[in-house]
Amino acid sequence: MSVDDGQRIFPPECYTKRGRLRREVYLSELERLQIELVKLQEWVKATGLRVAVLFEGRDAAGKGGAINRIAEATNHRVVRVVALGPPSDRERTQWYFQRYVAELPAAGEIVLFDRSWYNRAGVERVMGFASDAEVDEFLWAVPQFEEMLIRSGIILVKYWFSISDEEQERRFQARIDSPLKRWKLSPMDIESRNRWEEYSHAKDEMFRVTDTAGSPWWVVDGEDKRSARLNCISHLLTQVEYRDVVPDPLELPPRPAPVRTYERPPIDEQTFVPQRY
Repeated sequence: MSVDDGQRIFPPECYTKRGRLRREVYLSELERLQIELVKLQEWVKATGLRVAVLFEGRDAAGKGGAINRIAEATNHRVVRVVALGPPSDRERTQWYFQRYVAELPAAGEIVLFDRSWYNRAGVERVMGFASDAEVDEFLWAVPQFEEMLIRSGIILVKYWFSISDEEQERRFQARIDSPLKRWKLSPMDIESRNRWEEYSHAKDEMFRVTDTAGSPWWVVDGEDKRSARLNCISHLLTQVEYRDVVPDPLELPPRPAPVRTYERPPIDEQTFVPQRY
């Protein structure tokens, strides 16, 4: 299912026999890209840009991993991750887009949506949480909604992470086998596995209506997590023109001589965390 639309930047020896980027190469390139993300962050902050990035796709397709790698080296006051839970009873009575609008970026912010208003065209549609009329209204409204966002000055980027059913099955099983990952798998995920074709039809219809010239979907081949993360970050960096405005390194002056008027309280008067390691 992989689509190669460009020249790989690393020579063959940087890949394993299975075609996976070697760990040391991946980590080195990830660090380079994360440095660029810091430059992007500082440019957005300095210029007051507003950037909203949507991450959608199959369960276990790698959205969360990509978001984590983007956010981990950045300032969380500038780069915010939004992952809304199910709507409350009150929110269900609101205009559908309302709770997402509240999370849109202000000047100098980048917001990463871990799933977004497209829940209505995906899980809500397939699982029956939204009526046909509500889905039809959403598909009619969302291109206009996104056009308004873009006209207001928001830079909107939409990513769809795509994996095969075989790879999803393997990742589901890995989550079941690992106590560290088991929380990632919910009964809803299991049900989505049973409705693979329904989700495929819903995604195709969603793309038909919302993959527009002004707000296109960028599809990330998620079969290999390392490549998917690097490809996504590399592409995101091309979506905003930025310059390096990261401040020069500070120089620490010599520490002033102690005044010797301060006396530290006895250590035995403080409660320390037990040193077990």
